[in-house]
Amino acid sequence: MSKNALTIKNYTSEELRSLLRKDEKFQQAVRLYACYQISLGKRPQELESIYETSFKSICNWVNRLNEGGVEALIDKVKPGRNNRLGTDELQSIKSVLLNKHPDDYGYNSATWTGPLLIEFIKKEYHVEYKKAHIYNILRKLGLTFQKGKGIYPEAEDRAEKVEALKKTPGVKGS
Repeated sequence: MSKNALTIKNYTSEELRSLLRKDEKFQQAVRLYACYQISLGKRPQELESIYETSFKSICNWVNRLNEGGVEALIDKVKPGRNNRLGTDELQSIKSVLLNKHPDDYGYNSATWTGPLLIEFIKKEYHVEYKKAHIYNILRKLGLTFQKGKGIYPEAEDRAEKVEALKKTPGVKGS
């Protein structure tokens, strides 16, 4: 009698791990189960490889459970870095983008671009941003970056000239 190995077909182990870590309820359940195993007498060192975490993390989970209950096993929202521009300043920038043109501020352009906006913010608010972050700020303001379609006045003249050339009789056999 042969033993068939049990395998997972549709997911890799990395995909399964990321699914576990993605949802806070799953994380809470995993941490709670680790605490349950500690309550059965398992040592944190035995659980390190099972939960792919450190001894210290498992001890922290147990302490969090003891101090704050099951809800404490969910990670708190991390605030991140403070904004360098305030809400009023951001709204002012939005107003400028929607109602003013760059040439009103001495720039040699008819449309706002990412690098031009970086320069404007640096000049007006003394704050420097990287190009990638400017687009995050635009999204935060409810705006999107759009590539402008160039208007070339000479293109109309060119079209008329091409049509005129097409109507000109050619000279045959010289």
